Amino acid sequence: MKHLVGTALATLLALAPTFAAAERLVIAGRDGGFGSALAMAVEEFTAERPGLEVERLELNGSGLLDTVTLAMREGSSSYDVIMLDDPWAPQFMSRGWLANLNEVGGGVDEDFIAAGRDVSRYPVGAGPYYAVPFVGNVEMFAYNEAILSQYELSAPQSWTDVVEAARTVSEAGGPAGVVMRGMRGNPIVTGFLPILWAHGTDVIDDEGQASLDNEAALQALTLWLELAQYAPRGIETYNATEVRDALQQGAAAMSIEIWPSWVPSLDDPSVSTVVGQVQVMPAPGEVAGPSPMLGAWLLAIPAASENQELAREFIDFVTSTEMQKRIALEIGNPPTRASVYEDPEVVAAYRWYPQQYAALQAARPRPRTERWAQIETILGDYLQLVLIGDMEPQEALAEANERVSDALAR
Repeated sequence: MKHLVGTALATLLALAPTFAAAERLVIAGRDGGFGSALAMAVEEFTAERPGLEVERLELNGSGLLDTVTLAMREGSSSYDVIMLDDPWAPQFMSRGWLANLNEVGGGVDEDFIAAGRDVSRYPVGAGPYYAVPFVGNVEMFAYNEAILSQYELSAPQSWTDVVEAARTVSEAGGPAGVVMRGMRGNPIVTGFLPILWAHGTDVIDDEGQASLDNEAALQALTLWLELAQYAPRGIETYNATEVRDALQQGAAAMSIEIWPSWVPSLDDPSVSTVVGQVQVMPAPGEVAGPSPMLGAWLLAIPAASENQELAREFIDFVTSTEMQKRIALEIGNPPTRASVYEDPEVVAAYRWYPQQYAALQAARPRPRTERWAQIETILGDYLQLVLIGDMEPQEALAEANERVSDALAR
């Protein structure tokens, strides 16, 4: 009897580690539509894996950044999959906080649009993959085709064309020629960057130095200020809601920016008076070609995760062609795979997807620096000072350039 009891106990002890090692994933992600997409993917993923536990955090942008930054600094193994806004990527990748995906699952396939693939690598576009593109956000340009046609105007091909069209509509007594976000910080900078890039310069040059105190930047800022003359009064406080409202009510002929999440309401007759009239396109060019701003969200695996292979399986699942298509159709999040943008069913559901795809193909990321949040604040402050007339453009660019230089030197 003692022998039998001992054998049974030994068997239970041998099995105990198996019971204790039940699979579990912890995902730190965004809220809203991004959270809904992850929730749908988790439900499908776990349905095929009985016994798998998945804990999912839904946080706003700043809450997610604070949470995962703290965990990475501490080398915590609390999270297995994290969602990253692409401007955060340089900080997370350069400090060794993320797993090298070339070694965990073998990189990222070429069906993912190139701009998304590039920001998933470190150094950008050249190094190993540390993330997979999940949400294909991209800044676009919008124009009301019906309004422009009243004045015998067509879709602008350059920012100079935009100024001329805005002037024509405004001076003829039509609605505001253009609308833009003028709120200090990220909103005002986001609208300005494609204009700056189209003039052949950037906030930071290829050598990592501040690059705002030059003739090209001055020309970009001068053009942007001229556009502001044909915008509604009070744009210095405009954010996404005000821009959407102006477009939806036919109160503006064009918008220098529109994002995928803003577009569907333009064709919703319960809130829009311009159903079918507003067209989107990549941001116009000028000296250089179109340079829409990339706003991708990525999925990555913390280097300290103890479940890296399972985490990679989940990332591959949620970013697969099948799931990207389902997420686009059922949730509305923009895909990151070229094949989904070319899918007839998806294009039939979203008439603007061919132009959104074109914008993604031309998209440009924000400067790849760990200091971007600070630099964006600096530039946003000076842009608004110029907008409200408290500084001259050349003075503002010179001071902003000096402060950006200081930030980069720290």
